[in-house]
Amino acid sequence: MTPSLAAEDVRLGMIGTGAMGTPMAHHLIRARGRLAIWSRSPRPDLVELGASPMDTPGELAAHSDAVLVMLPDLPDLEKILDGDDGLLAGAEDLLLLIGSTSSPTGVRTIAERLDRQSGGRVRVVDCPVSGGVDGASAGTLSIMLGGADADAALAARILSPCGTPVHLGPLGAGEVAKACNQLVVAATIVALGEATELAARSGLDLDALWSLLAGGYAGSNLLRSRKDRLVAGDDSPSGAAAYMVKDLGFAADVAASTHTTTALLPALRAVFDEIMTAGFGERDISVTRRLTAQRHPTPAASGADYAENGIPDRP
Repeated sequence: MTPSLAAEDVRLGMIGTGAMGTPMAHHLIRARGRLAIWSRSPRPDLVELGASPMDTPGELAAHSDAVLVMLPDLPDLEKILDGDDGLLAGAEDLLLLIGSTSSPTGVRTIAERLDRQSGGRVRVVDCPVSGGVDGASAGTLSIMLGGADADAALAARILSPCGTPVHLGPLGAGEVAKACNQLVVAATIVALGEATELAARSGLDLDALWSLLAGGYAGSNLLRSRKDRLVAGDDSPSGAAAYMVKDLGFAADVAASTHTTTALLPALRAVFDEIMTAGFGERDISVTRRLTAQRHPTPAASGADYAENGIPDRP
């Protein structure tokens, strides 16, 4: 495959059509008119849009010049690489776009393995994304690319319908950027949860508060996307808090490998470990307000009260 090939001429395949992957697939199909997919479950909704389902990862690779993988982590990718039906079995001249949030070292290790096993037929670009389901649906994701210049340039052209791709450096650079992103997101959502509960117990109008503060230095995309949830105490499943445990672990690995002492990162990891211990891992990351409330419940807002009815109004 020629790296200068026009994006619309690239035969694109996709694996991982979950909460993030599905809206991304919608944008790719609309922009390209076609997309090969492999999924463990039938996806008639994507087929109706124009996707072509493949029976195995190997068949997908055989019909693709590039494959976008939007799986949670690299072990999920490892499971579909080998064997007669695996991705490697069908790969001829393939650009593999790894959208999983993982460690830079892990991405480089898997790229070296693929290069060795394929005889150089498989090249890798890491392309984790930020913006959540809202950004994926709107086509406004921040897409962090790491890889060789020509491969990253092609990846940027392919992924542009999904948001803004930016090449940040060699292979693994995208994952470093995502680690930095998750450090900021974790710090912000913990602060938002604690501040919301503090304001509620002080009798403030939460909607008015966050509408006001959103226009100042406290404003952020995360506040805009989670404001209603925080105000209502709605942490029903969306962006699962459990994923942040994994992501902050990768951030800690990057910090260790670069000899960077981070005062905040250990505290954030402790908060999300507390979330997991409390059994809130599958809830939205705005569960930080619930966690704050349950550390010291008020008579009007016991843990049971919160769980059944949301956060009660306080005087």
